[in-house]
Amino acid sequence: MYRVRTRFAPSPTGALHLGGVRTALFNWLFARHHGGTFLLRIEDTDLERSRTEWESGIIEAMRWLGLDWDEGPFRQSERFEFYRKSTNLLREKQAIYSCSCSAEEVAARRQGSFGYDRHCRPGFGPGPVPGRDCALRFAVPPGETIVIEDLVKGPVSFSTDEIEDFVIVRSDATPTYQLVVTADDIDMQISHVIRGDDHLKNSAKQVLLYRALGAPLPAFAHLPQVLGADRSRLSKRHGATDVLSYRETGYLPDALVNFMARLGWSHGDEEVFTRERLVELFDLPAVGRSAGVFDSEKLEWLNGEHLRQLPDENIAALLREFLERRGESLEGTPAWQARLVGVLRDRSRTLAELAEQSGLYCRNDITIDPKAAQRGLGPEAADRLRSIQSVLEQCQEWRADRLEQSLRATSEELGLKLGALAQPLRIALTGSTASPGIFDVLELVGRERARTRIAHAITQCVPPAP
Repeated sequence: MYRVRTRFAPSPTGALHLGGVRTALFNWLFARHHGGTFLLRIEDTDLERSRTEWESGIIEAMRWLGLDWDEGPFRQSERFEFYRKSTNLLREKQAIYSCSCSAEEVAARRQGSFGYDRHCRPGFGPGPVPGRDCALRFAVPPGETIVIEDLVKGPVSFSTDEIEDFVIVRSDATPTYQLVVTADDIDMQISHVIRGDDHLKNSAKQVLLYRALGAPLPAFAHLPQVLGADRSRLSKRHGATDVLSYRETGYLPDALVNFMARLGWSHGDEEVFTRERLVELFDLPAVGRSAGVFDSEKLEWLNGEHLRQLPDENIAALLREFLERRGESLEGTPAWQARLVGVLRDRSRTLAELAEQSGLYCRNDITIDPKAAQRGLGPEAADRLRSIQSVLEQCQEWRADRLEQSLRATSEELGLKLGALAQPLRIALTGSTASPGIFDVLELVGRERARTRIAHAITQCVPPAP
């Protein structure tokens, strides 16, 4: 019976970047959509550049994104004996040969754009220099055409005359990418190799290795690149590329997953997807051939949409976790925190924005914007704030609806529109002329802070003319 088995195989030579996330996500979605298996494999054969801290960061990022794996993580550095067996099989089939040429010698004899000139290949050159350490090269058969039936790009052809005899084992006996990837995919029974289209030429080489090893080919799907807004290759200048930095700046994993899924895949004009709906709908025929463009504004918008889909209590819990990672805390009971989130959520697109706005309700002191004071704390404001202060002292229940009743009654008694009281009160409580509903603000600031802030604002009012 046909079984879908996909894999994500990052190298721990740096942080997990957005292009890698998109590759991991599409493999994960494809496996989940088809009820298949998703593997995580760490490609750490570059012993000089690989670091355990980078591996830990990759795994942490995958877990934060919710891209759970069914098997692994496998580490290629622990499978060298298996790769030796694959090498021996290729030697038995006379598909490889020893090469003593140094990189400098290869460069000196380079023929145009073609790489190695087969100097050491039997029947083509004099052979390796005795006594030198040798690499092992794959003997690419000349005059053949390799056709990859790509599930995204369609048929892609390569002439073997344009593929050099590539190294599969270095002169220090360490295996190269081409060998270990192919051997692992065969051994792990990967059914679909889904990765960026910068690997297309690698796939042609690996098709040759599959054939030499006597293994059936997987299906290939090469994804278009992720570009910046200026249509150049995505880099740090387009925004953060370390995935965990998005967690630290207040993005939700489901929002980032939604955003990355739309970089190359679509379902009509739909933009906002839950994780469950992505699993239900995703399939490779809907992946486009054009490059996806990273749009940070769209990511912020999507994050806000996902925030608004969550219950207030859930957002409050996420906000607490976000602040704890920054060494901060959110005051109040869980019920007060949920109430705070309910008031602020429509004004925030990220947890960072939510944290910044929530600080107003947790600080004892605020700074009144001079422009706000000039607009709303004129000579008449002091008396109006004193009237508000007096009314508030009488309030038994500090709830938005009760506070609204009291202040509306006061505005009627004074013969004023409600706004004439609300605007100086808003400036007193928030230091600004813009805020959520003033009665919600009043409730959340609390009785004691409201008393202190109003008293301070009275001192900032322009005194009456003599």
